[in-house]
Amino acid sequence: MSDILLASSRRGAGPPLVVIRQLDREGWAPVIELLVREREVMAVDLPGFGDSPQLPGGTVPTVQALAAEVATWFSAVGLTRPPVVGNSLGGAVALELARMGVVGSVVALSPIGLWNGPEAAYALGSLRIARTMAESLGHRTARVTGSSLGRTFAFWQLVARPWRMTSEAADGALRDLARAPGFKATRRAARAYRLTGFTPSVPVTVAWGTRDLLTPRHQAHRAARLLPGATHVRLPGCGHSPMSDDPGRIAGLLLSASTD
Repeated sequence: MSDILLASSRRGAGPPLVVIRQLDREGWAPVIELLVREREVMAVDLPGFGDSPQLPGGTVPTVQALAAEVATWFSAVGLTRPPVVGNSLGGAVALELARMGVVGSVVALSPIGLWNGPEAAYALGSLRIARTMAESLGHRTARVTGSSLGRTFAFWQLVARPWRMTSEAADGALRDLARAPGFKATRRAARAYRLTGFTPSVPVTVAWGTRDLLTPRHQAHRAARLLPGATHVRLPGCGHSPMSDDPGRIAGLLLSASTD
């Protein structure tokens, strides 16, 4: 347990729902706008991402370590077994929280860890290239995000229809990617992560976009084998970060799947 303070925001009223964010903060924004009509949404940035500090020196940011830090944050902000949702790395963290028994329900969107060695190398290598590009642009990200062609080039592996992203959202996403201090260490740690099967004691939903090019949807079949007690959902026409592709569908899924 560390004494770092994770960055978070709280909006809306109603039963609580925790959104776990990392590089996908911009993608979550339109979904949160819909959720706050019916839920009190607490969005938290994982250590080393967004506005949260990295884990203390010497602590390897494994998925399990990140989950333990989020569990500590629950106690710090007065949450008891809240429903949680996460995408990609955040989805894997959400599943590990379910394994720990500290959440009320979980929705995991395209969680990492269902990959084999080559698939992990491909996905994480792709993100490393994207990070290098974002860093090289510096404050000139608008040169890429200002056109539909540029947005497609930058986000084709993450979003099914990147040209539909607003230039503001795309610009924010590139800036988040470039400035995340925990990116390199977390990427290295994630490469060895493999989700192992368990029988969750709470409702778990795993959802996968049919046009996911970063963690292709055949990994969803592995999820179904490892988590036979979970609800498995296809998201037609959505990519790896389905929040950007269909905010309404994702918000509806979360509202129906979350418990309080």
